[in-house]
Amino acid sequence: MITPARRMEMKILPVISAAVILGMAGIIGGIAAIPLIAGLLSRLIEANLPEALQPAVARGIGVAVIVGFLTQFPIFAIWFERKVAAHTQDRLGPMRVGWHGVLQSFADGIKLLFKEDIVPKQGDGVLFRLAPYLVVAGTFAAFAVIPWGDGLVVSDLNIGVLYIIAMGSFAAIGILMAGWASNNKYSLFGGMRSAAQLVSYEIPTVLTLLVVIVQVGSLNLQDIVLAQQGGLFHWFIFGGGDLRLFPINVIAFVVFFICGLAETNRTPFDLPEAESELVAGFHTEYSGMRFAFFFLAEYGAMFLVSGLTVVLFFGGWQGVLSSQIVPGPLSFMAKTMFLVFVQMWLRWTLPRLRVDQLMALCWKYLIPIAFVLLIFAAFFSLPS
Repeated sequence: MITPARRMEMKILPVISAAVILGMAGIIGGIAAIPLIAGLLSRLIEANLPEALQPAVARGIGVAVIVGFLTQFPIFAIWFERKVAAHTQDRLGPMRVGWHGVLQSFADGIKLLFKEDIVPKQGDGVLFRLAPYLVVAGTFAAFAVIPWGDGLVVSDLNIGVLYIIAMGSFAAIGILMAGWASNNKYSLFGGMRSAAQLVSYEIPTVLTLLVVIVQVGSLNLQDIVLAQQGGLFHWFIFGGGDLRLFPINVIAFVVFFICGLAETNRTPFDLPEAESELVAGFHTEYSGMRFAFFFLAEYGAMFLVSGLTVVLFFGGWQGVLSSQIVPGPLSFMAKTMFLVFVQMWLRWTLPRLRVDQLMALCWKYLIPIAFVLLIFAAFFSLPS
C-alpha cells in the first residue's frame, strides 16, 4: 500500500531532480562562460569603482566564486563516488532519492544539519571546535593561486607553489588537533598517524614539484601553464617538447599523484581514519556539521590535488590542440574531474596499506626516486 507521504514524495522528487540536473548543466555552462563573465565584471568594476578599490573588489568576487563552488562540489562528488563504488562492485548505488539518487547528498546534508553537536566532556572544547574549521580553511585558501584560465586566478602570486605547500600544512595541524582534543585513544592514534603521514609525504611531493619548476624557472602557476602552450605534446607529461624529459616527467607525475593520495588521506593511504582498527580515526567523536566539515575538506583537497596535477603535468587550461577551441576553464575542469574519478576508482580497487608499508614506500622508494628525477631534470634543463 502506498502511503500519502510516499505518494507526495513520488510527485515532488522528479521535479526537484529535474531542477538539480538543470542546475548542474547551468554550472557547466557557467564554467565555460567564465572568461566572458570575468571580462564583463572587470569592465564594470573599472567603470564604476575608484582605482584603489578595484583589486580588492575583484579578489572578493573571485573568493566568493571559489567558496561557492567548493561548498557545492562535495554534494556532487559524494553522489559520484557512491556511483563509482557501486558500479565497481557490480551494483547500482543510490536510486531512490531522486533520479538515480541525485538528491541523496542533499538528504544526507539535511540529516547532518539537524544532528546533535556533541563535544566530549573531558576533551579540549576550544581545540575540538576549532579543528574542522582549520582543516577547511587550509584547503579553501590554497585555491587562491590555482589558475582556471588565462588570467583567471584570485591571486597571481610569484611564489604560488610555495604558498600551496604552506597551506597544505593546515590540514595536518587540524587533524592532529582534532585527534588530541577528542580525548579518545582511537582519535589520538588517527591524529598521530596523519601527522607522520603528511609530514613524510610532503618531502617527495616538494621534490617532484621541483622537477617541473626547474624546467620552467618559476614558482608561478600561471607561468607553469603558459610554458605548456602549443598543444598536447607540449604538456609536461609528454616532456614539454623535450623527449629527453618525457620518461622523467611521467615518473614524476606518478610519484606526485601517489603523494597526493597520501596528502588527502585517500585509499590506500587512509590510515588516519582506518575504520577497521580505529573506529573512524581522528573524527570518531565528531557529529553533525563538524563531522561534515571534514568531508568538505577531503573532497576539496581531492579537487585541489587533481587541479594542481593538471597545472603541473597536463597543461592546465591549455587545450589538446595548439589553438584554444574549448574554453580554458572547461578544459581545466574536465581534466581535473577525470583525475578526481581516478582517485575514486583507486579507492574501490586497492587495499589499505599497513603503517610500516606506508612509511617504507615513502622513505625507501619515493624520496630516492624523486631525488634522482630532480637531478636528471635539472641536468637536461640546463641551457646548452
